[in-house]
Amino acid sequence: MNTSALIRPGWSPATIALMIIGFMLFWPLGLAMLAYIVWGNRFGGFKHEMNNAADNVCGAFRRSRRSQHFGRGPFGTGNIAFDEWREKELQRLDEERRKLEEMRTEFEDYARELRRAKDREEFDRFMAERNAAPKKPSGSVPDTDQE
Repeated sequence: MNTSALIRPGWSPATIALMIIGFMLFWPLGLAMLAYIVWGNRFGGFKHEMNNAADNVCGAFRRSRRSQHFGRGPFGTGNIAFDEWREKELQRLDEERRKLEEMRTEFEDYARELRRAKDREEFDRFMAERNAAPKKPSGSVPDTDQE
């Protein structure tokens, strides 16, 4: 693969001509060419990074299609022993997660019952104190000694 660019950043007759043509056709094209001429050297790794990113995306798609073809699902590695071990570990982790979820719900139920019992006890005590207190007539005025 040839890694040299046909048009390199910098002031050359070809880049100047493309910049002028760009301004004549559509001014943003000329401006883009001018930016490429002036700052193009700073973006040396940009093309390489973009190509790698595109290869990673397309490569992941190709790998997932290939692994589905062999019946190992989208996350298969091609190594049968590793895939089997991984599947067993994932099942074990799912079982652990299920057990923890059950324990959490049991504890929440237990804590809810404790709160209910405590609330019931406090309410019963309040009602007992309220019923044991002597009732005052509803229209009476409090006693005040005024002499």
